[in-house]
Amino acid sequence: MVAMADHSAAEWQGLLSALAIGVIVLNEEGEILYANSEAETLFARKSSSLVGTPFARPREIRSEEIALLRPNGELIEAEITLRQAEWAATLAWIATLKDITQRKQDEGQLLLAAKVFSAAREGVLITSPRGEILEVNSAFSEISGYSREELLGQNPRLLKSGRHDLPFYRSLWQQLMREGFWRGEIWNRHKSGQEYIQLLTITAVRDEGGEVTHFIGHSTDISKMKAQEAREEFLTYYDQLTQLPNRMLLADRLEQAMAQTLRRQQNLVIAYLDLDGFAHVNKEHGQPLGDQLLMVMAERLLLTLRRGDTLARVGGDEFVVVLTDLSQPQESIPLLERLLECASSPVVIEDVTLQLSASLGISLYPQQERITPEQLLRQADQAMYQAKLGGKNRYHLFDTQQDQQLRAHHEMLEAVRSALALNQFCLYYQPKVNLHSGVVIGVEALIRWQHPELGLRPPGAFLPYIENHPLSIEIGEWVIATAIAQMLAWQRAGLEITVSVNVGSLQLQQPQFVSRLEQILKANPELKPERLELEILETSALENMDHVCAVLVQCRALGVRFSLDDFGTGYSSLAYLKRLPVHELKIDQGFVFTMLEESDNLAILDGIVGLAEAFQMSAIAEGIESDEHGELLLQLGCHRGQGFGIARPMAAAALPLWIEQWSPPESWSRQQRISRVDLPLLIAGNEHRNWLRRHYRALLGETAAQPVEGFTECNFGGWLYGEGKRRYGEYPDFLRMVAVHQQIHLLTAELYQQQSEGKED
Repeated sequence: MVAMADHSAAEWQGLLSALAIGVIVLNEEGEILYANSEAETLFARKSSSLVGTPFARPREIRSEEIALLRPNGELIEAEITLRQAEWAATLAWIATLKDITQRKQDEGQLLLAAKVFSAAREGVLITSPRGEILEVNSAFSEISGYSREELLGQNPRLLKSGRHDLPFYRSLWQQLMREGFWRGEIWNRHKSGQEYIQLLTITAVRDEGGEVTHFIGHSTDISKMKAQEAREEFLTYYDQLTQLPNRMLLADRLEQAMAQTLRRQQNLVIAYLDLDGFAHVNKEHGQPLGDQLLMVMAERLLLTLRRGDTLARVGGDEFVVVLTDLSQPQESIPLLERLLECASSPVVIEDVTLQLSASLGISLYPQQERITPEQLLRQADQAMYQAKLGGKNRYHLFDTQQDQQLRAHHEMLEAVRSALALNQFCLYYQPKVNLHSGVVIGVEALIRWQHPELGLRPPGAFLPYIENHPLSIEIGEWVIATAIAQMLAWQRAGLEITVSVNVGSLQLQQPQFVSRLEQILKANPELKPERLELEILETSALENMDHVCAVLVQCRALGVRFSLDDFGTGYSSLAYLKRLPVHELKIDQGFVFTMLEESDNLAILDGIVGLAEAFQMSAIAEGIESDEHGELLLQLGCHRGQGFGIARPMAAAALPLWIEQWSPPESWSRQQRISRVDLPLLIAGNEHRNWLRRHYRALLGETAAQPVEGFTECNFGGWLYGEGKRRYGEYPDFLRMVAVHQQIHLLTAELYQQQSEGKED
């Protein structure tokens, strides 16, 4: 017990008031007799209101943590110590109070941080400035395979895989010390010896003086993700059955091979190979055995070729061979003969002996006129068909001579006529969507030929042969009738969707066109006529304007709508737009597909969209191949489109599921139409990206090296220092743009210099 009798209560109150710690005096019943100023602060109450109030009945000398509730509802934590003492000649208790709220919060934060550190799914590593490992969490141990005890005191070099060279690590540390952090992918080695790739972020922790005190690394094992990406890439570019490049990868390799051929002034040969009689094998022995035969053939053909040649599978039993580095086309003849010999050699599978042959179509590059990779393949495809017609087990060189063209034309006409009679045609449907909202606004019906020997044939393989021929009218009527039947089937299943059908020039101009269409509609009263849309070529409309306008007016009276296809390819005055009762302009895919490389197309597209708006029509773009195509179109104000970047043509049965699962790229929903006055800025930006692509390909060796123009001499520089400066020169970002543009030119020139010095890395 503390004796306080030597001083009066008043004297002790004066002394206690000066203390920087809360003090209250309690009687035996636990009522407050006195509270100093610090206690008033703790309780947030005046001493006068505290005196006489019950606090807690003292029991024994103790020290503990308690919670205090202030009048405003705030709860604080305090540490209380009780001592028995004599107060004003009576027995009392002296309680000292200390606010420990902040300390408890700090302890809670430390506890939370420790829990987060331990429970984090990311691996966390903490090192000293010298690289000594000070701490790791369990996730890091799981990723690396080393226990915490094995890692403490070690250097992270323990995990090096050997995949990265010294310049890689030097660059890492330079950035880390310069910017305070580094983020990237890095290969390390597990304790078991297995390599793994992780996404790593290293952060430098500095004290108030700017000195590094620690390095903290956050890592995630992305090996499975990378393996999945590799598999997805394989599925995208390779045929799953034969493991050969597919059509997509073939297109890329062929484009590179053509560029290399021009650069080296050599020759290139394309061989389109189709196995004769393969359809009979599938029918006679079943598809599993047919698949085994294809794998054997693929392996044999691959072994026949030279190193550097390409073999791709582009269809069921169709292969394409790309032969490069030929001084003369004639050098390919021994290779072509070996391919035929290889294909005709017997194959034994499951005690079944099979013997086929092959038909080869040959096209050559370069040619007198400019030609695209797709055109080159088409030539080889057509030549392959001629080889089949010529008796199979042979190769045929694509020939442009008039007599051979006429013969092929006639033979194809007869084949198409026979196919129509045998019901070998079918329709595929390509979706048309609102690019901004993702709503599917309709589909285009596209004809395909299910050839008994050649498999599914695209329209380009047979429609050109029947153009302007009476047979095209029969095919056109079949397409309309089949599309309407499919629309009704969808409608009964709950899917109401607009279907557009292409109508050829000859079909549109026949006298019975309107009456035949009316008969079809009346025979299908369930169909809403406005769901049927007919697409006519701009060139077809221009051939006989008066007749076409009359036909369109009569069809509109039936409820059918019209779209003007391939708009922009005609040569007549635009005054005809005032006369044609069409509701939609379909922008020719040639403008869209090349808009990323040919910036002039952006201005053309902007003009077409403006024309459509002026004539109160919709505009829809064909040929959308990528997210970037859609972004630029939306910036130009074109909200409708179709193309392989959205969906390839598909069978009718696949469409409902596709509609259910389709969603547009997120970047499309963020696009807004730019002001027309800012169109030069959009074009200039596109020119700059083209400039980068050209030099990038040149630095990779895909094209010849190009001189790096001065800052003002490239297309983008011309705009930047001209119209761009006049319009945007006052903006701070513009000056930064100028600096970055100059830096890009200097860096590109430096890269070419390093390339010329043999520093390919």
